[in-house]
Amino acid sequence: MMRILRRYLAREIIGATFMVLLAFLGLFAFFDFINELDSIGKDGYQVHHALIYVALILPGRVYELMPIAVLIGSLFALTTLARHSEITVMRASGLSTARLLRELSLIGGLFVVLTFVFGEYVAPPAEKAAQQWRLTATGSTVSNELRSGLWVRDGQRFINVQSLTPERALKGIRIYEFDDKLVLKSISDAKHGEFVDGVGWRLTDIAQTVFEADRTRVTTLDELAWASELTPDVLSVLMVTPERMSVTTLVAYLRHLTENNQKTDRYEIALWKKIVYPFAVLVMMALALPFAYTHDRMGGVSVKVFAGIMLGVAFHLLNGLFSNLGVINAWPPVVAALAPSTVFLIAAAVMLHGVDRR
Repeated sequence: MMRILRRYLAREIIGATFMVLLAFLGLFAFFDFINELDSIGKDGYQVHHALIYVALILPGRVYELMPIAVLIGSLFALTTLARHSEITVMRASGLSTARLLRELSLIGGLFVVLTFVFGEYVAPPAEKAAQQWRLTATGSTVSNELRSGLWVRDGQRFINVQSLTPERALKGIRIYEFDDKLVLKSISDAKHGEFVDGVGWRLTDIAQTVFEADRTRVTTLDELAWASELTPDVLSVLMVTPERMSVTTLVAYLRHLTENNQKTDRYEIALWKKIVYPFAVLVMMALALPFAYTHDRMGGVSVKVFAGIMLGVAFHLLNGLFSNLGVINAWPPVVAALAPSTVFLIAAAVMLHGVDRR
């Protein structure tokens, strides 16, 4: 009996989940395209640029929407069982809630793996490609919100970069180098910089001011090799939000920030969320089960699917809310990352306990 149940649940949940996921992707793609309409016609940005950009960010949407889609798909499959009283018969035959949860978790393992793969290997490079495509189409450069450009620390150096091109070349570089006593040793200005594997950054058109004990010396150089831990992969995080980065990229950038005594809260929370988020799929499945047990006291499938949508939206909003609260209030990163899933897991446990007692 359990094998038949597992096959049925797997077929129904997987089918319903992918149908819901496709519907959500179509809806989000439409809204993403609407958001791009303001940019069409400006700086050479055309309709086909917008369509390709929207297509490239869809893997990130898959990653974000997977737990919600699983919740609604599970609700649909379990409600269909309950509607024909199959669950009631199986419970009367000795099927425990714990056993049914185990069966659901085996099916959910597929979605956990799928969510992790999209979050780690598909969405991050697609998101980076989307940003590069958009910048290339508009002829723009990447910089931060400061008028003076991007500021980063690299050991005893502070680097100011006016812009980072989509090809990850630097323009308008100024390097302030200090000694161990934080005394300014030199200022180097370079017009352009390109990264060469095994060498580092190759700077061109350099004007270097060296501060010595009793005088200041100014020299000009056509080319200068600058060895630095600031590789293009590290700088490319400017083009992608922490939530869309891969675990390996987050770890590398966190190491760089830690070595340079810079704040890491947002990136630590993003890292923990990347680790925890795939398992939210299992929480969503557990949350769907009580609805199947309450078929006599609730409406039909449409009502439960609507409830699933509302719960999914609430989870999505809480996920973003706790991330921001974690940064603002300096919460431990693991707490900020686990809080939404923990809240929904407790809700599922309370609901299951309630229906088991009836």
